Amino acid sequence: MLWSYILKLVVLLPLVCGLMIGCLYLWRRLEGRMTKQQATRMLKVQETMMLSPGLRLAVLEFEGRKLLVSVGKGGVTLIDKAGDSAP
Repeated sequence: MLWSYILKLVVLLPLVCGLMIGCLYLWRRLEGRMTKQQATRMLKVQETMMLSPGLRLAVLEFEGRKLLVSVGKGGVTLIDKAGDSAP
């Protein structure tokens, strides 16, 4: 009785772990394709960079202008603006 349980554990545990890793791998590959289909959005995230565990910088594009914002636990703060603005 105990040996059948151990045999099932030895066979099924790697199978379940392999399925889980395969699903995560496919999710990461398909997630990149899903964002390309959303080309009609007005706001685009150009790049993000993690500064610390609770703070991230992001470059956003909105109506031809680029905005640098910091995103943290306290909220979103505009740091700088750049883009096509009239002189």
